[in-house]
Order: sequence, then C-alpha cells, then structure tokens
Amino acid sequence: MSSAPAASSSNLSPARSRSAVPALVWTPKANPWLIACAVMAATFMEVLDTTVVNVALPHIAGSLSASTEEATWVLTSYLVANAIILPATGWLASFFGRKRFLIVCIILFVLASALCGMASSLGMLVLARILQGAGGGALQPISQAVLLESFPPHKRGVAMAIFGMGVVTAPIIGPTLGGWMTDNYSWRWVFYINLPVGLLAVMMVQMFIEDPPYIRAARAGKIDYWGFLLLIIWVGALQVTLDKGQQEDWLASPLIRTLVIVGGLGIVIFIIREFMAKEPLVNLRILANRNFAVGVLLMALMGGILYGSITLLPLFLQELLGYSAFQSGLTTSPRGFGSIVGMILIGRLLGILDGRMLIVIGFVILGWSTWAFGNLNLEVDPGAITWPNIYNGFGTALIFVPLTTLAMGTLKNEQMGNAAGIFNLMRNLGGGIGIAIVTTLLARGAQTNRAQLMNHVTPYDRAYQQQMATISGALAPQLGTPQAEQTAFAVVQGRVQRQATLVTYVNDFRLMAICSFLCIPAVFLFKRAKNKVKVDIH
Repeated sequence: MSSAPAASSSNLSPARSRSAVPALVWTPKANPWLIACAVMAATFMEVLDTTVVNVALPHIAGSLSASTEEATWVLTSYLVANAIILPATGWLASFFGRKRFLIVCIILFVLASALCGMASSLGMLVLARILQGAGGGALQPISQAVLLESFPPHKRGVAMAIFGMGVVTAPIIGPTLGGWMTDNYSWRWVFYINLPVGLLAVMMVQMFIEDPPYIRAARAGKIDYWGFLLLIIWVGALQVTLDKGQQEDWLASPLIRTLVIVGGLGIVIFIIREFMAKEPLVNLRILANRNFAVGVLLMALMGGILYGSITLLPLFLQELLGYSAFQSGLTTSPRGFGSIVGMILIGRLLGILDGRMLIVIGFVILGWSTWAFGNLNLEVDPGAITWPNIYNGFGTALIFVPLTTLAMGTLKNEQMGNAAGIFNLMRNLGGGIGIAIVTTLLARGAQTNRAQLMNHVTPYDRAYQQQMATISGALAPQLGTPQAEQTAFAVVQGRVQRQATLVTYVNDFRLMAICSFLCIPAVFLFKRAKNKVKVDIH
C-alpha cells in the first residue's frame, strides 16, 4: 500500500470507507472537546439517575402506598430493561445511524423521566422506569464509541480518563442531590431533574456530533428478532418471579408457577436459537473462551453484591436510624471518592502487578467493608458507615478494570463488541437479581426474627418484666395504669420489630460479604492476559 495522503471523507466511496481504515483519516468538523461535552451530558444524566433514586425509595414507597420490597421494583425494572437493550445496541446504531439513535435514546430517556415524575401509582412508575431503562441502555456504549472516534489516537487516553471521571463523579453527587431534592421538594424531582439536562444534551448532540463516513456507508445487517423476543421473555419472567415471589408465596401461587415455566422454557429455547442462528443476537459461542466465561460469572456475582449493598444501605439509614434522605445521601456519597482513588491507582498498578492479584485484593476489601456493614447497630456513629463505604468503592474499582481486562484480553478484536454486550448484560442482570434476593430475604427475615424474639415477650421473662415496669411506671401518672400498660406493650413490640429488622439487615450484609469472599477462588481460573482493554466503571 502506498503512503499517499489520505483522501477527504467526502470522496470516500462506501467500499473504500469500509476497507481503508477510515477511522484514521476522518476527523469531525466540531472541536472534539465540544463533542466530549455533548456525550458526557447524556452519560452523566444516565449514571446520575441510577444513584439518585436509591435514597428516595422510602419516600416513593410511602407516597404510592407500597411496601419497601415493592418499591425496589423501581430499581430492578430499570436494570432489566437496560440489560435487554444492550445486545441490540450495535445493530440499532447501524440501522438508524449513530447520531440519530443517540438523540432518540436521550429523548426516550427524558420523556420516560417525565412520566416517572408524574406517576400516580407504583405500576405506572415501574412501566415508566422500563421505558427509561430502554432509553438509557445504549447511552454509555454509544457515547464511548463517539468519543473514541472523535479524538486522535494520541489523545484518546486523556479523553477516556475524563469520561471515566465523569462516570464516577455522578455517584458522588447523585445520593446527596437526590436526598436534598426529596427532603426539600419531592421524590418526583429526582426524575424531573433529567429534563433540562436531557434537552441540553439533545441540542449539543445535534450541533456537534456527526456520523463518520464509514458509519453512514455501512448497512445494518439482519437482527435476530426471535432471539431478541426470547431474551425479553425469559429475562422478564425471571425478574417478575424474583420481584413478586415473596408477595405471592412463591410456588404456592399459580402466577409464579407459570412464570417459572415460561422463563425456563424461554431460556432453553433462547440458547438453542442463539447457537443455531447465522447472525445471533448474543453469540454464546464466545463463552467457550475460559477467561471470558469466568469473567462473565464474576461480573454477574459482582453486580448482585454491588447493587444489593447500595440498595440496602439507604433503606437501613432511613428506616432504622431515622436519617433524612439528605443525610442518607451525604453518608453514602463518599463511596464515589473511594472509586476515584481506585481508578487512579489501578492504571499504575495494572502494569506492575498481576491482574488476578488486584482482583483478589479488591474482593477482600469489598468483602471486609461489606462485613463492616454487618456490624452496625441502632446507635452507630456516621463514621462507622462512611469509612466502609469509601473502602467499598475502592475495592470495586480494583475489581472492575482488571476483571474486564482479563475477561476480554484473550478475545479477538472482532469479538469485542459482542463480548461487551454480554458482559454488561450480565452485570445488570446480576444487579437486578441481587436486589430482588436481598429485599426478599429482608422481608422474610424480619418476619422470622420477629417471631423468634417475640418468644421472649412473656410475663415469665425477666428482661421483659423490667422493660414493662419501667415504661408503664413512667407513663402511669399521665395515662393511668391500664392505659400505661397497653402503651408499654406497644412500645416493647415496636422495639422488638426494630431489633428483628436490624438482625435481618446484618444477616443480609454478611451474606453479601461471604459471597465476595467466595468469588476469590474463581479468580485463579483466569489465564494471564495482556492489558489491552480499557473500560469505564459504572
């Protein structure tokens, strides 16, 4: 091949644009930093929305007459819809054009956010969150692709570093901002805040972003419609089973039995379909690569631990410790600082230490910090929550980057797109399943622990006698002896309920800590891989 000067993008034919490595010769008309601002606005909005909702869950539950367990459907429905759309992102971007598809996703996300804010029932809110998840699923991968193409190769590292900082800054701002808006205005504003940001993002994308010539010239291939439909069926059936199983008494319910059958058949047919299809939606053959299979497993478990813990902690702070939403946000936000420190260090350490050892250290820190949450009590100091949160974020950062590097480091370049879709799908799916499991255990555990503790609430128990005598004696002068005894009994029952719920939270956190430690042996199944994959943390 000659080294003649590259032709301008306007003179590239479709065939030439696909074969002459056009990514090296095409440059956008707009300043790359303006393009970075445009895609960062969209990504920041999507990442922010995944964190602001957590601290508002108790308020959402109270406003819509739902239990805490039902309120978590607001989180799981978003994650599942987000996960389902990921495998189809590449085809949709090729079919509609990357710029047009990005604008459509932002508009869908903004409109769904408005519907979330206007929701008058839990069902309407969950439906709106599904639409929001569908719109938000493609924002990060499309934004990253646009960013990488817009900068020259020697500046891409700086661009991705700034992109990564933006992604981890949102979880710092999100809980505090969400708590402040919930306390001072309403939980609905955690969704309305997306409207001005989204409209700004749409205008910036329209002004500054353009599709490269090889994107415009390429034709979208066929999409596996049957695979996409089957993915929706089995993932949806699985998540509804996990979300409503406790409420419907699991297999005692005809609905749950039906969903289990539908989901089971759906996943079996889906696997068969994807192996037989010429152009599968999800190329499952890639799981034959040992590193990638181990990485997907660990990422799913990691998603469950991560999303389970960040869902439980704000509920614990507000329900048992009486924190306001704003105080809860301030206490949980430092987790993002730990992630930033971890991201800064991991870039240096990954070239020095074996990635497997970094992952092991990360799981140890994650397990230890989660176990620290399992030592909480009803009189805990805020510092006992803040510092484990920082370590939790630091451990997460130590896991994510080397885990992705090892999982994808032995794959071919042409397999990367499909692998990234599976990887992110399993992270979100693991997160949705993790939230459903911990909230189910929370509901069942509170009932079981209360029944056990109530065995001690008898006239023959010395501690009970002392509590009743102290409380009724203090109330008797104001209420009279009979009423004071009834009130004292209600107070004791309330204390028993709080203690039972506390024990359940402690058990949930310790279970997640044990799961973190159990992930460590699987790390040594990895083969060593070159550090050729760079990813964002979300």
